[in-house]
Amino acid sequence: MRKTNKLIFISLLVSVGLALSVLESSIPLPIPIPGAKLGLSNIVILVTLVVFGFKEGLLVAVLKSVLLMLITGSVTSFLYSLTGAVLSCIAMYITYRYFTKIFSLIGTSVIGAAFHNFGQVTVAAIILNNVMIYTYLPFLLLMSLFSGFFVGLASHYVVKNLRISFNSIFESRNSK
Repeated sequence: MRKTNKLIFISLLVSVGLALSVLESSIPLPIPIPGAKLGLSNIVILVTLVVFGFKEGLLVAVLKSVLLMLITGSVTSFLYSLTGAVLSCIAMYITYRYFTKIFSLIGTSVIGAAFHNFGQVTVAAIILNNVMIYTYLPFLLLMSLFSGFFVGLASHYVVKNLRISFNSIFESRNSK
């Protein structure tokens, strides 16, 4: 893939991730757990990790968090978002890269969701100067099982269709 095409595609992924982040903030969850979200934008990060690699996945995660802060104006949310996204990205990359025989994209996503929650609770513990906030982590980890499952399932289908699209694009270019 040419450098310009890759840059355009990564820019589109950041845009989709940002749009999903804004969208999910307006979706009410049936379970009243403060800070719990569906994690829809993690679909974009996981897809980027699989299709492009770690560096690009981390870039998408960081840019999405920075742009979300600029849109919402919430610096505190930025700290939570950035820490969760970076830890999640690292965990998903390690899982996908080294444990593919054990974990599918769904398992990789669940692990990423768990690390995302761990990162956010760690930031909360630092900001509040209170380690008792970790008692909240089991509830978030339970939510991460469900959100990680659906994010992983969606990512599986997106990656599958992207590979089909990329193959048809490259085949049509090679036949010209």
